[in-house]
Amino acid sequence: MAISPRQAPAGVQIVPSLLSADLARLGACLDAAREAGVQWVSVDVMDGHFVPNISFGPDLIRLIRRRPGLFVDAHLMVSNPEVSAPFFIEAGADMVVVHYEACRNPRAALRSLRRAGVLAGMAVKPRTPVSRLLPLLADMDLALVMTVEPGFAGAKFLGPMMSKVRALRRAIDAAGFPCRLQVDGGISADTVAAAASAGADSLVAGTAVFGAKDLGAAFKSLKRTAEISFVRRKRRA
Repeated sequence: MAISPRQAPAGVQIVPSLLSADLARLGACLDAAREAGVQWVSVDVMDGHFVPNISFGPDLIRLIRRRPGLFVDAHLMVSNPEVSAPFFIEAGADMVVVHYEACRNPRAALRSLRRAGVLAGMAVKPRTPVSRLLPLLADMDLALVMTVEPGFAGAKFLGPMMSKVRALRRAIDAAGFPCRLQVDGGISADTVAAAASAGADSLVAGTAVFGAKDLGAAFKSLKRTAEISFVRRKRRA
C-alpha cells in the first residue's frame, strides 16, 4: 500500500534554496529561516554532468531533518534521477523534483515517486518547451519552470520564461489539478512580482534570502510581494 506523503505548505510560498546558505552555519541558518516564517526549503542536487556544478547528497536532507517542522524538497539536477531518487526519499525528502530532460519515461518517473510515498515534481530547463509538461500535469504535484540555466546560484532571471508560467497556470486552473507551480532562479525583490503575477505560487529564492543582511526581513518582504501579486493576478483573470 502506498504511503501517504506529507503535504506541501498551503498558500503562496517563498522557498529558500540551501545552495546559497552558509553551510558552516547550517543549523543557525535553518533556525533563522524558521523563525522568519519559512515553511519549505529546497535542496539543489547537482551531479556535474546534467548541469556543470556539483552540490549536495542525501546527507544534507538528513541534517535538515534534525530541525523538525520544515518541508523539504530535493531538486534532482542529475542525469540518472530514477537511480538517485530512492536515496533522497530514504533520507527524508518530502518531495522529489526530477527533470523532464533527464527522464527516460517522465510519466513513469512521476508515478514511481508517488508510489514511494513522496510528492512528485517535474522541472524543465529554459530551452525545453512547456508543452512537454502539459500532458503530465495529472501525474505531478509540482511543475517547475527554471527561470535561469541551472547550475549556479545568483544567475540572472530570464523574463521570457513567464510565458511558460502563464501557460501552465491556465492549464492547471482549467483542469482543476492540485498541482503547485514553481519558479526557480533569479528570484529577488526585483523579479518576485513578475513571477507571482504570471501564476507561480511557489518561488525558490536563494541569494535573496540567505545572502541578505536581514534574512527575516528579506523573506517576509518577498513573501508579502508574492502574495499580493498572486492575488491581483487572480482578480484580473
